[in-house]
Amino acid sequence: MKRLSIIGIALLFTAPAASDTKTPDTPGLKERAVEIKKKIDAELPALETLYKHLHSNPELSLQEEKTSALLAKEMRGLGFEVTEKVGGLGVVAVLKNGKGPLVLVRTDMDALPVTELTGVSYASRVRARDKAGNDVGVMHACGHDVHMACWIGTARVLAPMKDKWQGTLVMIAQPAEEIGTGARLMLADKLYDRFGKPDYCLALHSDSRLAHGHINYSDGLALANVDSVDITVKGKGGHGAAPHTAVDPIVLAAKIVLDLQTIVSREMNPLDPAVVTVGSIHGGTKHNIIPAEVKLQVTVRTTKDSTRKHVLDSIDRIAKAAAQGMRAPEPVVKVDPGEFTPALINESALTKRTVGVFKELLGADHVHEVPPIMGGEDFSRFAGPDRKVPIFMYFLGTVAPERVAESQKEGGKPLPSMHSDLYAPVPEPSIRTGVLTMSMAVLNLMGK
Repeated sequence: MKRLSIIGIALLFTAPAASDTKTPDTPGLKERAVEIKKKIDAELPALETLYKHLHSNPELSLQEEKTSALLAKEMRGLGFEVTEKVGGLGVVAVLKNGKGPLVLVRTDMDALPVTELTGVSYASRVRARDKAGNDVGVMHACGHDVHMACWIGTARVLAPMKDKWQGTLVMIAQPAEEIGTGARLMLADKLYDRFGKPDYCLALHSDSRLAHGHINYSDGLALANVDSVDITVKGKGGHGAAPHTAVDPIVLAAKIVLDLQTIVSREMNPLDPAVVTVGSIHGGTKHNIIPAEVKLQVTVRTTKDSTRKHVLDSIDRIAKAAAQGMRAPEPVVKVDPGEFTPALINESALTKRTVGVFKELLGADHVHEVPPIMGGEDFSRFAGPDRKVPIFMYFLGTVAPERVAESQKEGGKPLPSMHSDLYAPVPEPSIRTGVLTMSMAVLNLMGK
């Protein structure tokens, strides 16, 4: 998830109590569920091995060469027609089975520049160069390894069940979700023109604060717009002992950081959510040198297009006004269009239809509707610019129930958030629930 990219935000939380309203039985659901559970039992040891391999061998955004090759090989072995290098390193696997709806199921593949500290036996020890050339640790700190294991598991369940469904199943493995780029690249590579425009799109996402066996979802708005803003603060370099001969960009950058906080607190309607966070500040080389510039990286989260425009305009205005007040050169403020992620809005009819199945499968007390969060996910792009393609993403519990219970006690140990170097999903039950729910969600749309 983006920069939850899934995302430095406390992405997902322990779910509230669910409604006691009984969901009407879906014809044939119980019989199909029994068959699927048997298939999952047979596949789980191999899926857990695959998960641990993926966790131990993560790759950064736009570097997912080995991961995409592995997933492509898996899908070919199941009889899918596989196309690689769609939108760079994307994989598209197609299984046609007569007339019927085209259902797209998406997983993401990329990991984060995080050094893992979980202590699990299969922890990542990978190091790589990020796009700036820095040597960084690499970790699946957003659960994309869980997503991939569930994706492969769903394919393994559905491929031999062609007598139970009809239509076209399109399974896509997407690169670069964490930087909000992969979905855009795949769509720009004519994904829908080449493989068909979906009737429905489905995805799941790990939840670092929800017990395994549980599902969270939102009907309608689920995740926010995400923008990345780079600010280059300019000054005049000089000696640290003679600040009067220089224009200090470090002091100016500090002023800008503080002034940016007034956008949400003093310019926005309190009922209109927005987040402005400075996630990176870099400048200077030595104690006694005033540098010539400082670089800031800012993430912006909004839920409305009008709010988004106001916040981005305000960042530009505040940075330039602060520089003018210090007689500094005008800063450079750039909004990166390549990292923009539109808000994710679950289509209501598809959401209700799928959630009904989940409640029958897991019990209504394990399926929880939650408010939107300020994380971001470029799965939103698969709805299309006109939002005419129905999409639904739900969140999969991955934490031991006793750990969740402990975290809720007064003084209890808090659970790590997404993107934490301590996030360690419990593989077997998480994958089991992910494969079961996704397989049944697909059959609910394509079943005979």
